[in-house]
Amino acid sequence: MNALVFLIPIALGLGGLGLVAFLWSLKSGQYEDLEGASWRILEDDQTPPGT
Repeated sequence: MNALVFLIPIALGLGGLGLVAFLWSLKSGQYEDLEGASWRILEDDQTPPGT
């Protein structure tokens, strides 16, 4: 029972830290272009050698 005194605040703290990290990622624009990365990997932007 004494372990819950430590585990509950730690769990709430980690959950709050995860929420803050998620809100920071939203604010910094991490989720603005979800389709772009999937199309960028398919583009052939390498120029052949000798040109």
